[in-house]
Amino acid sequence: MAATALALMTPEGGLTRYLSEIRKFPMLAKDEEFMLAKAWQEHEDSKAAHRMVTSHLRLVAKIAMGYRGYGLPIGEVISEGNVGLMQAVKKFDPDKGFRLATYAMWWIRASIQEYILRSWSLVKMGTTAAQKKLFFNLRKAKSQIAAFQEGDLRPDQVSLIATKLGVLDNEVISMNRRLSGGDASLNSPMRVDGESEWQDWLVDDTTPSQETVIADTQEKTVRMSLLGDAMTELSDRERHILTERRLKDDPTTLEALATQYGVSRERVRQIEVRAFEKLQKSMRAAALGRNLIDA
Repeated sequence: MAATALALMTPEGGLTRYLSEIRKFPMLAKDEEFMLAKAWQEHEDSKAAHRMVTSHLRLVAKIAMGYRGYGLPIGEVISEGNVGLMQAVKKFDPDKGFRLATYAMWWIRASIQEYILRSWSLVKMGTTAAQKKLFFNLRKAKSQIAAFQEGDLRPDQVSLIATKLGVLDNEVISMNRRLSGGDASLNSPMRVDGESEWQDWLVDDTTPSQETVIADTQEKTVRMSLLGDAMTELSDRERHILTERRLKDDPTTLEALATQYGVSRERVRQIEVRAFEKLQKSMRAAALGRNLIDA
């Protein structure tokens, strides 16, 4: 699909130039995007597909920048994200009611994450689904509890992250040690041109791009819909414990819930983890049913 036309639009010729060039592609209006998507879906119009891809290259670059801390060339990360974008365009169904940006975000992230996992020696040791989740969410979880210190995390920080992500304490400790030192300095030069620094390409969150606003808004709506449907499949106790522990800004302690239900703290933790796993399974099944993710 439009592979030849897209061959020149890769970061291989210089990242600075690439980022400058992709800003020239205009955003698509909703009706225009719909008509282009139908042209590709019904007639395999490669020009229509090309326009959909190029209009979302900035979205790929923005998402890819969020993965610059894994020690891999950002140009390659962007290229992998572009592969995910092309897959998204290929499978996009405009009749589902979503904008392409919302649908494509799932594919772009999946493609980038698979590339990172293939590139890290960590994968050669074997990873479970929980460990993959931990791999990509540990930094965010640490920032949420202000764990900015170097070296090992404190026991209380380990426990908080383990509970939030549904993994064991020792898995958090091990993953944190493996990822230590992997963050690149924002003042380091980009590998491709040797002139620009990472900080030169940080996204200005005070002025979000139109495609990002559209994608973020619709993705939040989709996730809330999936979450609401999945929550109905939990028992009252599971739903209450999960809400108190993971969906509140100020989570209720295990001890408080243990007292409320007349069980041990460990039992509450087990119920929480089980409920979270059921929730994830249900949301993934629903996402597959809506063709939001690939099986």
